Amino acid sequence: MSPTRFASEHRWIYIGAIVLLVALAVIGIINYESVKTTNQATEKANRLADAAVEAGYPRPDTDTIVRALGTDGGIVCENPGSALKSALWKINVSNGAAFVGARPVIGDGAALRAEAKILEIYCPDRLDSFQDRLNDLKTDDTVRR
Repeated sequence: MSPTRFASEHRWIYIGAIVLLVALAVIGIINYESVKTTNQATEKANRLADAAVEAGYPRPDTDTIVRALGTDGGIVCENPGSALKSALWKINVSNGAAFVGARPVIGDGAALRAEAKILEIYCPDRLDSFQDRLNDLKTDDTVRR
């Protein structure tokens, strides 16, 4: 049997091997990107958990932080200094009642400092707009730790 006849009869093996190698290369690139993204998210989550410990809080679960904030800070980094976010924060900092029983209170500054730390780690370019809103709020140490 001549080599050219053998190659022409088994062309489908060569084509199949090439398709398989290309598919494996694409899968490898996709897996590499997801591992790289996971490592970045874990590193940022560990920095945030370390900051929480430094602030006197128990260490949060880093897996939960990774799922909630990912690599880009998720919803926390979406226009943090906007009027809507500021209004929602003010509504949430109340006495916990609903409807007519809700009363504004002086909120604890620790919650704002925690959000500022998230912005510092995940989206530092948005921290200034948040700091401007933060300076307009009256806060105090109202929560016992």
